Amino acid sequence: MIFAPILRTNPKWVHGFTSRVDSGGDVLDLGTCATDSDWMRVARDLGVEGSGTARVSQVHGSRAVWANASGSAGEADAIISDQPGLLLAVRTADCVPILVAGEGVVAAIHAGWRGLAAGVIPETLKQMGDPLGLTAVVGPSICVDCYEVGEEVVEGIAQWVEPALFVDRSRPKPHVDGGAAAVAQIRSCGLLHVERLAVCTWCDDRFWSHRQEGKAAGRQAALVGLRC
Repeated sequence: MIFAPILRTNPKWVHGFTSRVDSGGDVLDLGTCATDSDWMRVARDLGVEGSGTARVSQVHGSRAVWANASGSAGEADAIISDQPGLLLAVRTADCVPILVAGEGVVAAIHAGWRGLAAGVIPETLKQMGDPLGLTAVVGPSICVDCYEVGEEVVEGIAQWVEPALFVDRSRPKPHVDGGAAAVAQIRSCGLLHVERLAVCTWCDDRFWSHRQEGKAAGRQAALVGLRC
């Protein structure tokens, strides 16, 4: 589990980005086959044992939904809540996870390149209210050196972000920095407090990586909540 210093500034917020193992060293795969027991292990590691976790069936789109109870909140790529004691989670294995927290509201966002192109970040932030009161963290994702893509990826994200901010064209095919694109989108929405955890899910063997492991890859989760 890793944490972002910026989200530790407010004692009302709880958050974390899981890895391949829990605090006891046991394998932790939070993919679609994860059990209630697995989510309970995560809550324990976050110091909020007994908290329920709300999550979504991710479809690489722009929909953001509100949750007030644990379990599935439907098909979406972002989840928002104002309920203390409830954790929100999105799953990733190279895509960009984003956690957002404000006064009495939190959100977790899953942003693959399709989500970045579809505008899942601005859609979520729009629903959360005044951007000046929000703090965001962009979590571990595949780095620019490892993320070779086609031109359709560049063109999709470039609808929102100047290519010079996220594209490396020094190699035969373009390489994209999804985390940098996410930071740029967040800042364009008016947030002043943004932090990025520059950790690559391919390079760092603490994390699951779909590009590296294919179908064998599990999933880590990004979680955020309001303390009771």
